Amino acid sequence: MAGCGSESEPTTTAAERPGTGATLVAALGDSITAGSPGYDPDPAVRAQLPGGGDERSQYEHWAERAEPGLELRNCGDSGERTDQIAARLAECAEGADALIVQGGVNDIAQRRPVTAAARDLRSMVRRGEELGLDVHLVTLLPWNGGHPAADRPIARLNERIEAIGADEGVEVIPFHDELEDPGEPGTMPARLTADGAHPSIAGYRRLGELVAERVGG
Repeated sequence: MAGCGSESEPTTTAAERPGTGATLVAALGDSITAGSPGYDPDPAVRAQLPGGGDERSQYEHWAERAEPGLELRNCGDSGERTDQIAARLAECAEGADALIVQGGVNDIAQRRPVTAAARDLRSMVRRGEELGLDVHLVTLLPWNGGHPAADRPIARLNERIEAIGADEGVEVIPFHDELEDPGEPGTMPARLTADGAHPSIAGYRRLGELVAERVGG
């Protein structure tokens, strides 16, 4: 698994990497993609985490385990809004075969309009398609710390994400539904969240296995 911007990351597509047979997936997003709070793709940040970080605290790890034909490049950056994420797309996607676009909760936390976040997400989908990538969008996770006030804007943005997927002909991977607590809608159950905002290792495992099913299937 390569981190975004690492010197060792591949710069060619799967077709140009004879013998590997792997599909290189550029995973672009915020702290959910990065693997917070237990992991970060930036070695300097990771060195400050307990034990130097736990690679199991990222969905990319579990997606690769579930589907060996996938290689995921972790381009997560904590705290970023969708406009900031969009600015890193070209670098993250270089040489990739597929793109996963994730983001939006920081826009909501910073009171940025849902319409602006949706516009950024659509632009990333279109840019990925222009680059010839197999593009996937994911829905926003429930946010325990923002519940219940954040429930409505999260639902509105997720509705727009679904509409973008339908309009642009790309698959939307249901992160929200995968981790939402059926007993308390708008939240993640304690066993699936590390801090109320990010998944636990068990939560990341579920997301990774879902990604493997949808992207590698």
